[in-house]
Amino acid sequence: MKAVRFHEYGTPDVLRYEDVEQPVPAAGEVRIRVAATSFNPVDGNIRAGLMQGPIPVPLPHTPGIDVAGTVDALGEGVDRVRVGDQVVGFLPMTGPGAAAEYVLAPAGLLTTAPASIPLADAAGLPLVGLTAWQALFDHAKLTAGQRVLINGAGGAVGGYAVQLAKHAGAHVIATAGPRSSERVRTAGVDEVFGHGVPELSALVDVVLNLAPVDPMQLAALTSVVRDGGIVVNTTVWMSAPSDEERGVRGVNLFVNSDAAQLARLVTLVDSGALHVDIARRVPLAELPALHAEAAEGALSGKVLILPPAVSLT
Repeated sequence: MKAVRFHEYGTPDVLRYEDVEQPVPAAGEVRIRVAATSFNPVDGNIRAGLMQGPIPVPLPHTPGIDVAGTVDALGEGVDRVRVGDQVVGFLPMTGPGAAAEYVLAPAGLLTTAPASIPLADAAGLPLVGLTAWQALFDHAKLTAGQRVLINGAGGAVGGYAVQLAKHAGAHVIATAGPRSSERVRTAGVDEVFGHGVPELSALVDVVLNLAPVDPMQLAALTSVVRDGGIVVNTTVWMSAPSDEERGVRGVNLFVNSDAAQLARLVTLVDSGALHVDIARRVPLAELPALHAEAAEGALSGKVLILPPAVSLT
């Protein structure tokens, strides 16, 4: 089968489009015929060797944490899914990814793919959707009527966070750059500001930081949070700020694979309450060029990577 792998850490040039042996599922695993994976910024950090502490991967390594596809083989003891099932999942970060024609996955990490969108498009949901869900509901405990500021809402996580917060009944305020502010408005925010700490008419209960801001600007976000509120930070190379005198907590989020939560996101997609926004679809052979584009800061929106047998349309 075809796959993209890197045999050493480094720049996007280390990625190779090559033939590899088709994997065989072990006990508890299934093999998936990949419809698509997606690019996430962490893929570039892993390839560059910047995540060897928290995410050690054996080399050669195939990137691609998200997967959507069709189950085509079962390992011993698997009874949750069947051959032919269309599934979506967030793969273990330390294992081989889905930038390939086939990938193995623990059966317990998979859920049924949305029926209302193309199967390949479902690969744009797991990592970013779960990041937004876990930030807002596991950590911030967001409820109806609360006010939330999503700092850096123009990216893929931000798009889901806006939609989920609005669906929960929150008042949603966002910061976004000129290129993405219209997309953020379309997602349903109540107020949009440019980059930086906004001047708000009232304090918020929750700040969700998705932007790679400098430490001083990150710390300043506590100033717009009410006493007893929370700042949830996804840029894990910087610690979430807090204000102990006012009881403002800071929480650092490292997203986890969770099939039950992913199933809830799928239900929202199929009900029409959550929109999966795909910016581009590129063939698997062009993944090295996509990594190079991301390294230059030129990538915008959620990009899918499709293996050779899958149509780009």
